[in-house]
Amino acid sequence: MNILVTGGLGYIGSHVVIELISKGFKVEILDNLSNSDIHTLQKLEVQTKTKIPLHVVDLRYLSETMNVFRNNRFDGVIHFAGLKAVGESVANPEIYYDNNVLGTINLINAMKEISCKKLIFSSSATVYGKPKKLPIDENSELQAVNPYGESKIIIERYLNYLYKSDKEWRFSILRYFNPVGGHHSKLFGENPKGTPNNLMPFICQVAAGKIEKLKIFGNDFKTHDGTGVRDYIHVVDLARGHIAALNYILKNADSITVNLGTGKGYSVLDMVNTFTEINQIFIPFEYTSRRPGDIDSCYADNSLAKKILSWEPKYDLLDMCMDSWESQKNLI
Repeated sequence: MNILVTGGLGYIGSHVVIELISKGFKVEILDNLSNSDIHTLQKLEVQTKTKIPLHVVDLRYLSETMNVFRNNRFDGVIHFAGLKAVGESVANPEIYYDNNVLGTINLINAMKEISCKKLIFSSSATVYGKPKKLPIDENSELQAVNPYGESKIIIERYLNYLYKSDKEWRFSILRYFNPVGGHHSKLFGENPKGTPNNLMPFICQVAAGKIEKLKIFGNDFKTHDGTGVRDYIHVVDLARGHIAALNYILKNADSITVNLGTGKGYSVLDMVNTFTEINQIFIPFEYTSRRPGDIDSCYADNSLAKKILSWEPKYDLLDMCMDSWESQKNLI
């Protein structure tokens, strides 16, 4: 069975590629290299002992995307390709609608071309905005507060309407929370280009001496220590969730929307202190003003994933902090 992974050279995509191949799937990657590294392909091939075809294509260009599907046969697609920085989406919303929404529509049209109608879509907990209750389940109101989250909502609704219009489609929409950590090989981890947007790579760059100190945005949240609380999930657990979701739509005649998170919330200081404890590296930090739209707490109700996917996370916070540093210190 041949699976196309869009954005497969990225942080989450590369871990999913490893899991797919380990489970016996054939894999091809589509990536425009805008926020990834071509050298990741070589590392993937070394790790998996497999030659992996790469299509360097931008999904915004329909004709090029169509050619990939006309010249190959795919049994399903796992779709990661997209922009994901909240601040950038606020500053340049048009880029997010162009890249994320138009790119996905082009992908769907190309899939139709060869009657490939099984898709795993990478959504996000940002679709929930400021939750009215915790933990957050899949029936919680969708109320994104930035263009990035809104682009995910638009795509989710598009896919749901598409399923209603043509029941041959099978979608797994995965709303995941905050991925951290890295592969046990230490070859793969989160190493963003430019200044990190996420907490853990920021901590790692401080640990590596590339950044003087960590900026903590606000210490007056309604949490146990005043810093924001989030649900952090190990990227390998997240990759396992994608395999479970793929297997589900290969075996069942319906489409699903599922949270992937640990169901536990950890504050920024929890992350800093645990990282310091497990890696024996002091992380200097300073408090700065809260960012617009930041919420107090956000963590998942993951009971649906446990029920229908037979999936649950294996790794705890110590694993996340240790594996983040072990992988990133070889990348930075």
